[in-house]
Amino acid sequence: MSKRWVRWLVVWAVVAALFFLVIYWVLALFLSILGLTLVVIGAMSSDWEQHATFEEREQMRARRRKAKFERNSAARARDRAIWEAHHTEDLGD
Repeated sequence: MSKRWVRWLVVWAVVAALFFLVIYWVLALFLSILGLTLVVIGAMSSDWEQHATFEEREQMRARRRKAKFERNSAARARDRAIWEAHHTEDLGD
C-alpha cells in the first residue's frame, strides 16, 4: 500500500473520530462506513489502467498453448501410432 493511501486512511480515521465526538453515534457510524468504503474503492481503482492489453494477454495464452502442445507431443505421437496400427489392422481384414 502506498503512502498516499495510508494518509487517506489516517484522514478517514480522524474524520470518523470527529463524527463520533460531534454527532449522534448511529449517523457517525453510517458516515464512517461510507467514508471507509470510498477510501477502499479509491485504493482498489488506483491501478485501473495498469493492465495488459487484449493483444498481450492473447500472446501470453498462445505461448502457454504452444508450450503445452510441445510438452504433449510424445503422447500424441504414441496415440497416433496406436491408432494407425489399429486402423491398418481393420483395413487388412
